[in-house]
Amino acid sequence: MKLLLQNGTVVNGQESGKKDILVDGETICRVEENISPEEADEILDLEGKLVFPGFIDAHTHFDLEVSGTVTADDFASGTLAAIAGGTTTIVDFATQNKGETLGEALANWHRKADGKASCDYGFHMAISDWNEETFAQIEDMIAAGVTTFKLYMTYPAMKLNDGEIYEVLKRLKDMGGIAGVHCENADVIDALIREAKAQGRLDADTHPKVRPAQLEAEAVHRLLVTAQTAGTPIIVVHLTCKEAGREIEEARARGQEVYAETCPQYLLMDDSLYEQGGAEAAKYVISPPLRKKEDQECLWKALKEERIQTVSTDHCSFTTKQKAMGKEDFTKIPNGMPGVETRGTLLYTYGVREGRISLEQMCRFLSENPAKLYGMYPEKGCIAPGSTADLVVMDPEKEAVITASTQHYAMDYAPFEGTKIKGCIDKVYLHGTLVVDKGAVQIEKAGRYVPRKKYVAIHSPAKVQFGER
Repeated sequence: MKLLLQNGTVVNGQESGKKDILVDGETICRVEENISPEEADEILDLEGKLVFPGFIDAHTHFDLEVSGTVTADDFASGTLAAIAGGTTTIVDFATQNKGETLGEALANWHRKADGKASCDYGFHMAISDWNEETFAQIEDMIAAGVTTFKLYMTYPAMKLNDGEIYEVLKRLKDMGGIAGVHCENADVIDALIREAKAQGRLDADTHPKVRPAQLEAEAVHRLLVTAQTAGTPIIVVHLTCKEAGREIEEARARGQEVYAETCPQYLLMDDSLYEQGGAEAAKYVISPPLRKKEDQECLWKALKEERIQTVSTDHCSFTTKQKAMGKEDFTKIPNGMPGVETRGTLLYTYGVREGRISLEQMCRFLSENPAKLYGMYPEKGCIAPGSTADLVVMDPEKEAVITASTQHYAMDYAPFEGTKIKGCIDKVYLHGTLVVDKGAVQIEKAGRYVPRKKYVAIHSPAKVQFGER
């Protein structure tokens, strides 16, 4: 069956304009002006609407065992929220526990996800146990479509030392893979935590004080020196602050291939939320923590200048009851918050509508760039003949308010509770099938596993200072 979407403003990474889209089954076959209605079996008029390629969130944590609990959202609830928010593909972190092989970790995540997902899904492989067997299995992962990897410079259960990170990056260079890295200086953070506990500072408002911006920047610097030594491209995930951004720009000026990701919470929230203390502050305990308002402006400026390539969510959700595990000791608060449902509408409302970024840039950050960087382009990430018909229809004038009562998460609070948005998800097509209509999910669990190719380089400006000195 052929579907004709008429009169919408089609948004791609390089241009946008009023065009028609002809979909044949699961595939886009034509994108041009004035396609004849006679060519279609079904016609939909999208006058006044924006049409984006399906959003891709390349940083989620669903059904993850961490901090003595399991994330509130599994693949059923997490991907339901994702598709409702226009995200047609997520890339979650399959995590190798100590003592496991990469093959066992991948099988574990397939068991968690297969048959439960309402959007398409792929996996990064988070390496926590580096040894000869892990070295050999990198090739198996790439053959299975897991072409990107995650490394941690913090968290005892997952942290690799600098030498191990170097060895992983050398192996990925040989295999054509790429890694995203969580950058914080674990040893100094641990020392600051011991100091805070000795002083009796155990409330949630201590969390940002033991993970200051300079310890993120130092770890980014150390990672980039390691990547330069290995001769390997690298991704810095969830960038939060101007100090770390400057390290990235200095590396690019040296000729390094470095990519950066940030998240809506770092663009729109700041560390004043921790001043509430207690249970309210615990809702915003994430790592790295929320930073200063000046860091927000630096991140927005970096997006406008395309020093940052992707906006993901780091969706890692916990209920207020789970957050309360740390009411007597902030180090026991599970780190993370939800975000996969509201990313697109927040970026449109506070990015595009406020003139901080363009429509085309929004498409690049949410669709085109992650599709390229994570090995799914041009099947995903653009609206073009031959691409999969993953499409998001947005009503740019519709207004709403974010509330816990209307979200699809398995959560009892919304970090952005009461935030007004203008620009709502109207329809979502997954593989050419209408799965969200008038903002309501119509079809669940239609997602498929996406084996991914190797990454495609994204060209960004170089030798430019991040923020103001």
